[in-house]
Amino acid sequence: MTVRTAPYGTWESPIDAMTAASHDGRPEFVGIVGDELWWTAPRPAEDGRRTLMRRRVDGTEGSVLPAPWNVRSRVMEYGGLPWAGADRGPHGQGPLIVFVHFADQRLFCYEPDVVGSRPRPLTPASPVGGGLRWADPQVHPERGEVWCVLEEFTGERPTDVRRCVAAVPLDGSAAEDRGRIRELCDDTHRFVTGPRLSPDGRRAAWIAWDHPRMPWDGTEVRIAEVADGGFSGARTLLGGPDESVAQVEWAQDNTLLAATDRTGWWNIHRVDPATGQAVNLCARQEEFAGPVWRTGQRWFAPLDNGLIAVIHGRGAQRLGVLDATTGELADVPGRWSEWDAALAVSGTRVVGIAAGATTGYEIVELDTRTGCARAVAAQHIDVVDPGHLPAPVERTFTGPDGREIHAHLYPPHNPGFAAPDGELPPYVIWVHGGPTSRAPLVLDLEIAYFTSRGIGIAEVNYGGSTGYGRAYRNRLREQWGVVDVEDCAAVAEALVAEGTADPARLAIRGGSAGGWTAAAALTAGSTFACGAISFPVLDLTGWSAGGETHDFESQYLESLVGPIGKVPERYRDRSPVSHADRIRAPFLLLQGLDDVICPPAQCERFLAALAGRGIPHAYLTFEGEGHGFRRQETIVSCLEAELSLYGQAFGFIPPSVPTLELRV
Repeated sequence: MTVRTAPYGTWESPIDAMTAASHDGRPEFVGIVGDELWWTAPRPAEDGRRTLMRRRVDGTEGSVLPAPWNVRSRVMEYGGLPWAGADRGPHGQGPLIVFVHFADQRLFCYEPDVVGSRPRPLTPASPVGGGLRWADPQVHPERGEVWCVLEEFTGERPTDVRRCVAAVPLDGSAAEDRGRIRELCDDTHRFVTGPRLSPDGRRAAWIAWDHPRMPWDGTEVRIAEVADGGFSGARTLLGGPDESVAQVEWAQDNTLLAATDRTGWWNIHRVDPATGQAVNLCARQEEFAGPVWRTGQRWFAPLDNGLIAVIHGRGAQRLGVLDATTGELADVPGRWSEWDAALAVSGTRVVGIAAGATTGYEIVELDTRTGCARAVAAQHIDVVDPGHLPAPVERTFTGPDGREIHAHLYPPHNPGFAAPDGELPPYVIWVHGGPTSRAPLVLDLEIAYFTSRGIGIAEVNYGGSTGYGRAYRNRLREQWGVVDVEDCAAVAEALVAEGTADPARLAIRGGSAGGWTAAAALTAGSTFACGAISFPVLDLTGWSAGGETHDFESQYLESLVGPIGKVPERYRDRSPVSHADRIRAPFLLLQGLDDVICPPAQCERFLAALAGRGIPHAYLTFEGEGHGFRRQETIVSCLEAELSLYGQAFGFIPPSVPTLELRV
């Protein structure tokens, strides 16, 4: 191959915006029904809906529900497990599937193998506020019910909402009658997860927490006796304000397994359901769970033989099998370096969703008898020449006060191009959302879109990120807008100091909480020459005290910034909207008009504060998009606009993309 010399940013790449957009998203919420695998899959070209997929025993797989069916929950706005299934045996009528339809959030029942069957509603619509919403269903055919998390709006405000554990009849009698839905527990707690029924059917356990805590701050394990009419004697078994329990499951011996961070790390404990006494099964300074942004996530799953399939690690999460008796942990070999919190088990089978640095997320099955793991569904296919993919490197940088900062470095790479001698590449700092989250090191065609054109990427897992223990997570307590901004700047400056990046061509990019950090960084100093900001928080006072966000995060800032009643000036001083006069760099602002988590009002207020200051910028809005973009055409527009911004800010002309019009 002839290698051409061209400036960074101008390299021609086979990875265009359409390629990246059409492969956006990943399989989620895999489960086993009988011997079959089921999961949800993205459809960017179909208005960003998620379909329900099925892999039959013979290996064939396909979509079960045509457009416009959209299998996605809105509980806590970020959703959760949106479907469940029950196997009715070889002499039944095939699987019974229950799912949430995004458009109206009703729960539907579907019998795909029954001729002429169509999804039929199980729950009613509600005209009040956000209506009735459902997540984390557990089908109990023997009881004629599906147990779920019920989120019910009682008024028009986002915080006019209650949640509880509820039972919905499978016969459809509640489809038009709210009174037929049985509430299994009261609504004492603001938030709950779906209940897990013990093997002997005598007890149920679930997780609950209350404002102002977030689930990674402190939760409670609730346990109750199961009677004909519901739950009785509900009590707190484990947890508290300073202990986060992320997941509970029952072992075959009717003891409870819980992932709790009481040691400073989410480790799996065996819990006596009578006394709450907990024993750590594998004490390690590693995480065996993660933040509960969505109900129904599953980092571990007990097998019938007493072993436990676990996802664990420090930073990267890998799959292992834990012997609960000896504490021995054996990792599963394979090309996958990152596993999603979506384990399912049946007999000796473990099924999960995993990816690697050069492979996208695919469904992987482990046979615990042989230790053999293989991709069995939604398998990765190279849609571009792997030679155009970056070779990422895990890095640990030193930040202010000598603190560690974890990051992933994606250097520019294209086998057909080289930069002129002496030229340093531009680099973009990518800031993940959350902020209580983490950027995984996996194949991402959006990253390759830029690196294959000669633009380096550094994903920063700044202080406050998950995967590195509670102490690392707590660095951001009352320091949002400080620690995250400092850490991102420190990584950028370290890349310059070591001769990796061009000091004049640094950018920052983020969405949601990452958009906040990106905007705050642009107001904080001169490190970055430009920024790309998507669906951000920009005004802390309006977002929280002003009621501009949803219930789940409405008091998140109590821990991230501090109690607003005590430190109102901190909310003003840290908000980018208060310091629009400090911005000197051009920026791109991207916003979904249907976003209820970070609504357009945040962007509009920021732009009003910036008006007349002569800063080049562009503001692109998208009808029908919420928090995070899902539609193919939206993603294409955003990627091309972002590349054009970098070209204008860094002094190159990117080939084959429209020029973004920057206004002043």
